[in-house]
Amino acid sequence: MVLDQSFIGRTYPPGTPYQVSREKIAEFATAIGDTSALSRDPEVARTAGHPDVVAPPTFLTILTLGVIDKLATDPDLGLDYSRMVHGDQSFTHHRPATAGDRLTVTTTIEDIFARAGNDFLTVRAEIADDAGEPVCTAKAQLVVRGEDA
Repeated sequence: MVLDQSFIGRTYPPGTPYQVSREKIAEFATAIGDTSALSRDPEVARTAGHPDVVAPPTFLTILTLGVIDKLATDPDLGLDYSRMVHGDQSFTHHRPATAGDRLTVTTTIEDIFARAGNDFLTVRAEIADDAGEPVCTAKAQLVVRGEDA
């Protein structure tokens, strides 16, 4: 199924804020093998100038996965989740995410195109704190493999 090109430029408003906690940061750090004291010890983080423990740079994947799931289940877009693979991911951090942050995600579909029988979907997620200040801009490219792929 070909993705609906009219979705290019569509923006999805933020949903429920995500509460960043010390526990979630520690769990994520353990899962990826990050042993930095910045992610585990509030005093070390404060000494380094942060308000609390610092999330590893890829921690915000937790928020972007929810966005991708939301898009993937939109029947009007025409995305076959069973044929989707993750093609690329990038993060532009405006500041580190720290424990105590309440983050929201505003998502925009930047591009949809076809190449070699596959559909490509580029999604931008603007992650902001409660004050509306930017924390991170995340981009993901999803590939929906064609029937013959």
